Amino acid sequence: MIKKICLLIALVSVLMLPACSGDTVNSSSDISDSGLVSNSGTVSLSIEEDMSDTPVRYVPIAFEYDDEDLDVSWEEAGSTYFYFDGDSIKMDGSGAIIDDCQVTITSAGTYILKGTLEDGNILVNVRESGTVKIVLDGVNIACSDGAPINILNTDKAVIILAEKSQNYISDGEERSTGDSEEETTAAIYSKCDITINGEGSLTVDGNYKNGIQSKDDLIITGGDITVNAINDGLKGKDCIAIKDGNITIVAGGDGMQSTNNTDEEKGFIVINGCNIDITAETDGIQAETNILVTDGVINILSGGGSKNSSTGDNWGFWGDRRTEDNVTTDTGSAKGLKAGIDITIEDGIIDIDSSDDSIHSNSSLTIGGGEIIVSSGDDGIHADSRIEIAGGDITISKSYEGIESMVITINDGTVHLVSSDDGINASGGVDGSSINGRPGQNTFDFSSECYLYLNGGYIAVNSGGDGLDINGSVYMNGGTVIVNGPVNDMNGALDYLGEFKVTGGFLVAAGSAGMAQAPSTSSTQYSIICNFASSLNADTLFHIETEDEDDILTFAPVKTYQSVVFCSPELKKNETYVIYAGGSVSGTAEDGLYMTSEYTTGEEVYSVTISSIVTSIGSYSGGMPGGGFRDRRP
Repeated sequence: MIKKICLLIALVSVLMLPACSGDTVNSSSDISDSGLVSNSGTVSLSIEEDMSDTPVRYVPIAFEYDDEDLDVSWEEAGSTYFYFDGDSIKMDGSGAIIDDCQVTITSAGTYILKGTLEDGNILVNVRESGTVKIVLDGVNIACSDGAPINILNTDKAVIILAEKSQNYISDGEERSTGDSEEETTAAIYSKCDITINGEGSLTVDGNYKNGIQSKDDLIITGGDITVNAINDGLKGKDCIAIKDGNITIVAGGDGMQSTNNTDEEKGFIVINGCNIDITAETDGIQAETNILVTDGVINILSGGGSKNSSTGDNWGFWGDRRTEDNVTTDTGSAKGLKAGIDITIEDGIIDIDSSDDSIHSNSSLTIGGGEIIVSSGDDGIHADSRIEIAGGDITISKSYEGIESMVITINDGTVHLVSSDDGINASGGVDGSSINGRPGQNTFDFSSECYLYLNGGYIAVNSGGDGLDINGSVYMNGGTVIVNGPVNDMNGALDYLGEFKVTGGFLVAAGSAGMAQAPSTSSTQYSIICNFASSLNADTLFHIETEDEDDILTFAPVKTYQSVVFCSPELKKNETYVIYAGGSVSGTAEDGLYMTSEYTTGEEVYSVTISSIVTSIGSYSGGMPGGGFRDRRP
């Protein structure tokens, strides 16, 4: 089935995929005198896309915390108290049964736990309706062959960390071979919805497999929680929802994981606030369907970090992970954030150091705000189908490829990225310059349905490969784009297959000349591509001014360059411009671009009068002339 999709692209949050709120906001603006664009107008684009093979359907996350999730209080009157003392248990109240060192809670109500239980467990098996509240008020519970806290049956369980209390839960490295209904795979294990809140601390050591696990919802709304797990730190089959508190996770598997892959409305992770610090040997946060971040501070180190690049031969062999049956040994993924369908980031601070992709979605990804800092051994930000950036401050300090998807739309926000290969890559097939067969490699099939839409924002690319590499077309309607591109002639600052149509915005791109391309003649805004006979050193000024000595551009590429593309509303037809190389300048540069400066002339290299949409100046003796189109990879 061929389906027509109308993409309404605007500067602020026009989502090509539905956002959770479903809101769409359009805005328009004018171009400033400097030619730098802070907002853009609206452009409607009609694209044919084959939707017949779409394997997933995006369903926005619908989750609300109820009163019990947020309530950290309890009534002492009517509550049942347990006092642990080594291998003995005393109970004051009702609703539970003590058998040796096991407490079985059989009725809904509030249960307050104190003391040390050296080898025992708390089993919740409530058949009646109601909530079980378990208050941890200074406990240390260990169980050598099972889960210290095992919630087998109840409507809902809430674990409250009493104010200023310190609590410790740890399980053993083995499980008993008894006729239990189901093997417990975490130190705190629940077959029902479970909430953890409060104003105390909780340390969980998952020595068998996981730290805290729920077969339904796992909700955290408070507390200082530390989880050390042989396998996964937090695991909620239907969802993980986090609103507040402090969480530290050290995991031999994933930091957080939601695994329901049979219900498109489940298997998600939502973070509405919290200070989260994750060190994971595989994925930091992994959801089978969606991830939504609306607030919080998230720090992730996955797979040993970007120093253990997934593009390297030894990827996947970091750390000191066990290889027994109780530990996941798959080393196929060590991403920071990973979702099967969608990732949406609305706000918050996210800092990721990952050996694999830092932020990865198997379908769509939307960034509407927040501060994102990533260092990646593979892609910085990747989505198989679509990426939209509608706001936020994004820094990709290290990557193989910076931003990669089939369709990329940038409406607003600030992006700074460094890549060893392509900076921004809209690709329908495996990049010919990527390392074939590397673990974690993204395997696109070739498609001409690849687009880059530039409608606003500020984008600075420092790439070892192509700066903008588009196996389709580029439509630039606004924004500021600065490319410090490749130094080798097998790549170009701009690299596209279809057209590069510019109707607004500010673009300057420096790099090698062997494969240089300029915007297309279908553009409505004038551009210049200037090639030099030989390379110029890094930081050599490239300056354009009018005949009346009005500054148009002062740019100091941060690497050796031989070609510069410049496109700006300041370029006018029939006007004459003088181009200089070298000289000196006063002022401060950002990404090589001087916004306000006083230029002292260097060597005049060209004088040109604009007569057509694309003006090519100079030649390159080492290969194809600058601005020409070239054969592309299949």
